[in-house]
Amino acid sequence: METVNETGAGSVPSGSEPVRFGTRIAVLLRDDLRPWQRLNVTAFLVSGLGSAVPEVVGEPYEDADGTAYLPMFRQPVLVFEGGGQTLTAAHGRALSRALPVAVFTADLFATGNDRDNRAAVRAVHRDRLDLVGLAVHGPRNAVDKVLKGARMHP
Repeated sequence: METVNETGAGSVPSGSEPVRFGTRIAVLLRDDLRPWQRLNVTAFLVSGLGSAVPEVVGEPYEDADGTAYLPMFRQPVLVFEGGGQTLTAAHGRALSRALPVAVFTADLFATGNDRDNRAAVRAVHRDRLDLVGLAVHGPRNAVDKVLKGARMHP
């Protein structure tokens, strides 16, 4: 007999307890992005969390032949969507809770490198950022409060 794990994806052998995480990794995307933008923004945002919060990264992978692969997050990444006001509110709540947060603004679609990306964000005051996405990590209940009003990405 098998039971479904916490994320609903895959299964764990009966008798093994599913892994429960006290923290959550979440990405919030603006709901008017094109599909390629959603994927691009998500990839950029989670890369920030992996470098700033190293404990979310697990051990390297290895296949049965001994081929080594890079480590990945040790827990699921939940992806949500919402309108611009939802993103602005979530951004403020994440900052007020001092949670690690990565941002992606509409201006970054027009840049082509890290230096210009950072300059584009630096040029705009926090309350005027044209946010298209953010990623956040923290205790489950705190992240849930940050994401109030957002819905799971379809």
